[in-house]
Amino acid sequence: MYMRDLQKILGGDAVGEVNQPLTGVGTIRSATSTQITFLANQRYRSDLSSSRAGAVIVGNADRDLTPLPRLVVANPYACFARVAQLFNPPALYASGVHPAAIIHADAQVAESASVAEYVSIGRGAVIGEGARIGPGCIIGDDVWVGAHTCLVARVTIYARCTIGARGIVHAGAVIGADGFGFAPDFSAGDGGWVKIPQVGRVVIGDDCEIGANTSIDRGAIDDTVVGNDVKIDNQVQVGHNCVIGDHTIISGCVGIAGTSTIGRRVMMGGGSGVIGHLEICDDAIVSAMTLVTKSITEPGMYTGSMPLMKHGDWLRNVVHVRRLGALADAIKNAAGSK
Repeated sequence: MYMRDLQKILGGDAVGEVNQPLTGVGTIRSATSTQITFLANQRYRSDLSSSRAGAVIVGNADRDLTPLPRLVVANPYACFARVAQLFNPPALYASGVHPAAIIHADAQVAESASVAEYVSIGRGAVIGEGARIGPGCIIGDDVWVGAHTCLVARVTIYARCTIGARGIVHAGAVIGADGFGFAPDFSAGDGGWVKIPQVGRVVIGDDCEIGANTSIDRGAIDDTVVGNDVKIDNQVQVGHNCVIGDHTIISGCVGIAGTSTIGRRVMMGGGSGVIGHLEICDDAIVSAMTLVTKSITEPGMYTGSMPLMKHGDWLRNVVHVRRLGALADAIKNAAGSK
């Protein structure tokens, strides 16, 4: 593929032309003469002069930074993602049902769908056109899987849950397990926890991606809802009755407690968490390892984690943090005595 081909497909301004066709993508430091790279983070500007890439995608401000053939666009990172898709198209799978799959007689599987070995599809389930159900997936009764959605392998979808079109659910994900709902009953002294039946569903929109070993719990009464174009990383826990708005992206190991509402275009960093019954507004950004303990009502970046420091400094600073309450009381008492 030549620069003129990329420009025709993706737009932008092609400056120069490669001597040989491009065959793939690479990083600034590792790309070869038949690969195209990109510059979106300014910390890598100095690496561009020594790059052996055949071409580079740059923003308007970096148009003249390099003599390499280049595609000048408004958003180099997004353009690079689309170029990478061109060179790495999704694998094609033959339609049909593997003989080792178990499909209930009342299920509906589109003729164009691909169902792999050891899949179980329950009563009343609907598998859309061009969907791919990978090995070992378990699809419960009355589940709906949208057109061209891919369940990679060993995905479990509990009864009555739905996944929209063009989604990807990675291996080991569990959609629709019971939410963590128990009522305490210790009034008699020897009671225990009373399970609350979880009778809602999980409803996932179109164009979503769910990471490996992520769990999204079904609602206790109403549904847990994930909007369109939501991207959820690996090992994320979404509690029952959560609502996640369109275009939100959630990094690995995030935990969202039940009945939380996450707005549109929210970005949540790895390891962050949200306690239950809170709301995060549209366009908020939650930094990695931040615990959200109250609702966020204004867009912007929020950080609640202690920065990295040497262990000795951390110990000394934590001692001061633990004394802040007493210090505040002392200041208040001193001010009141005047």
